[in-house]
Amino acid sequence: MAQKRDYYEVLGVDKSADADTIKKSFRKLAKKYHPDMNPDDKSAEEKFKEVNEAYEVLSDPEKKKLYDQYGHDGLDPNFGAGGFGGGFGGFGGMDFDMGDIFSSFFGGGGGGGSRRRGPSRGSDIGLRVMISFEEAAFGCKKEVSYTRVDKCPECEGSGAKNGSHPETCDKCGGSGQVRVQQRTPLGIMQTTRTCDKCGGKGTVIKDPCSKCGGTGTQRKNKKGDVTIPAGIDDGQRVALRGQGNVGQNGGPAGDLIVEVGIRPHPIFERDGYNIYCEVPVSFTEAALGAEIKIPTLEGDYTYKLPEGTQTGTTVTLRGKGIQYINSKTRGDLLFTVVIEVPKNLSETQKKLLREFDQSCDDRNLSKKATFKEKIKNIFKK
Repeated sequence: MAQKRDYYEVLGVDKSADADTIKKSFRKLAKKYHPDMNPDDKSAEEKFKEVNEAYEVLSDPEKKKLYDQYGHDGLDPNFGAGGFGGGFGGFGGMDFDMGDIFSSFFGGGGGGGSRRRGPSRGSDIGLRVMISFEEAAFGCKKEVSYTRVDKCPECEGSGAKNGSHPETCDKCGGSGQVRVQQRTPLGIMQTTRTCDKCGGKGTVIKDPCSKCGGTGTQRKNKKGDVTIPAGIDDGQRVALRGQGNVGQNGGPAGDLIVEVGIRPHPIFERDGYNIYCEVPVSFTEAALGAEIKIPTLEGDYTYKLPEGTQTGTTVTLRGKGIQYINSKTRGDLLFTVVIEVPKNLSETQKKLLREFDQSCDDRNLSKKATFKEKIKNIFKK
């Protein structure tokens, strides 16, 4: 298998390039190598895919960080933990029991000093997927791979070897808490703390499961389909309930949170549910009027350009934009007419243009006439 090129080299940017520079370079190259622009060039399609792949990584802060540090190896699903730096549950994967904190200072004043730890919800898992502009507009399904903390199939989450079971902790009597007396300048003070023998569970495992080592959990590689709704915008999230890490002590599992990133389109810009683009026309088409092709998400749309259309004119095509999430209503497509000034003219063409210009008067060039009148008024004053 051929070795992948450096993503910064693919996009033609420096490693220090900011997000806007990366985006601009991607849009330029995506337009250059887009298959629709190069129907007879087979290599263009491969370059287009390579550009998309590079942008998918360098536009994602987490993936970019991994790539900058470890190169292509850092993007391997089996490399590191992945996700949003360990998911959304807790601080860096640590679980804090407020009851423990209160009891350390006030002898159980947090309300949980005399009880064993109850069921707790599993932490969420964060993923990010990149989709195309069209996939965001019409919706799609994406297969995702992630690592999930699940119940050990051998002991079914008990942590004890088959044929045995967890036993009541003899230090705390199953409460998960122990009382400690301390001599202080104010006298003897009694505090309630988490039992250090059972960790607050109230039970201990004397004969642990050989497969999970007594934890009752195992990390598993999972795959699943995520349904991306039509109309989703960049940075929005889709939640798969109960697909996150398993809960503790019988608590519910967390969620799988999928954040969506959308690759820029080589033609369209999006603002909410409306999309925008520029449509170049020739001077003749603008002056005489013409039927022109307008790109839309469903394909070309024929629009009758009125005679005398000025550059910068914006036209709205109702219902040709992005579909609202969970609705059949759609936004609009707004295109701006840009008149291309011809270049590399021959002497004959220049002569004809001069003759044409001399034949025009104020009726043909109303804006020019108005401007001249404004200039005259300025100098009169």
